[in-house]
Amino acid sequence: MSEIIDIEDFSKEKPNEKPEKGKKYQIRIDRDKYVVEVEEMKGREILELAKKLPYTSYQLNQKFRKGEIKKIGYEEVVSFLEPGIERFMTLTLQQQEGGE
Repeated sequence: MSEIIDIEDFSKEKPNEKPEKGKKYQIRIDRDKYVVEVEEMKGREILELAKKLPYTSYQLNQKFRKGEIKKIGYEEVVSFLEPGIERFMTLTLQQQEGGE
């Protein structure tokens, strides 16, 4: 069986190292964790994995170990082999009614 690398834990333990290629990767999107068998995914694929549909109603952000947050485009490719990745966060883009 292939080893599963928890990207968030790996980042905390080895912040400047890249995870090993050819493994399964556990990523966190908001509060939920998902295991994927690929080394990279597009922003829309990550949103679809988290059942954030339609994906165009959400913004995807990537959080890095040192607090940096990066907005990920729908067609932008995210590599899980990049050092320092902690997790992904989603933000609803829909307008709320009755707001002031």
